[in-house]
Amino acid sequence: MNQDTDFDIIPTREAIATVERDIQFFPAKNGAPASLRQDQITEWNETGYLCPLDVYDSGEIRDIRQYFDELLASEIAAGGNSYSISSAHLKHARVWDMLTNPRIVGYVADLLGEDVVGWGSHFFCKMPHDGKRVDWHQDCSFWPLTPTKAVTVWLAIDDADAENGCMEVYTGSHTQGLLDFESSDAESNNVLDQVVKNPEQYGKWTRTPLRGGQISIHSDLLVHGSMPNHSDRRRCGLTLRYCPADVHAYLGWNRKGVVVHGMADRQAWPGVSRPNA
Repeated sequence: MNQDTDFDIIPTREAIATVERDIQFFPAKNGAPASLRQDQITEWNETGYLCPLDVYDSGEIRDIRQYFDELLASEIAAGGNSYSISSAHLKHARVWDMLTNPRIVGYVADLLGEDVVGWGSHFFCKMPHDGKRVDWHQDCSFWPLTPTKAVTVWLAIDDADAENGCMEVYTGSHTQGLLDFESSDAESNNVLDQVVKNPEQYGKWTRTPLRGGQISIHSDLLVHGSMPNHSDRRRCGLTLRYCPADVHAYLGWNRKGVVVHGMADRQAWPGVSRPNA
């Protein structure tokens, strides 16, 4: 049985504006991390980003890739596209399993603390030569969550590199608060609808290639984006979103949450079960 999806996948800016949010970076405080090293905790606090981290071996990610091939074919046959598979853990059991994977959750819990909720899952799949880009943005500008403690895990389904449009980030930009952004139109080929101009003033640019099966993690305040895929190869990534259980989700988004580590208040995060599909 699929879960209740009666909420906006991307709330309007007007809806987001109704939520009073505490917007700032909250450094990780962990003197004894279980999955990360202590220097990685320091790096996270300084840069807002970690990469690469190993999760799936070559055989495991090959199996996941084959599963995604079938999922994408079904989505396109139903009228969707390679970017429209969102909140996938509410509908697809294997995505739920990736969201709750202890190897991934272990890294996240070292950054966020004992009680962690996984609430988002969205495939960003750039087909060969599809021409689309993800302009510079901060995730928190799209999310009705407060305080801004959420993180994104970017799981490489395919190898991601400069040629096929891997993610690029401005490390250190996560300490600048919510930045001004402009609207983008259809002619920009932006997968999203907003762009932070002149991001170089907020941090240090770096490109973040990943092998299939590896992940990166970034703060919801980090400025990031990716260039078009100019190669003959596909570039698919699955974004998995997490936050500490003390974060409040508005506009119905708490109905997407899965307690993946520790516990959470059932009124704040009712919890969703693994789908049958």
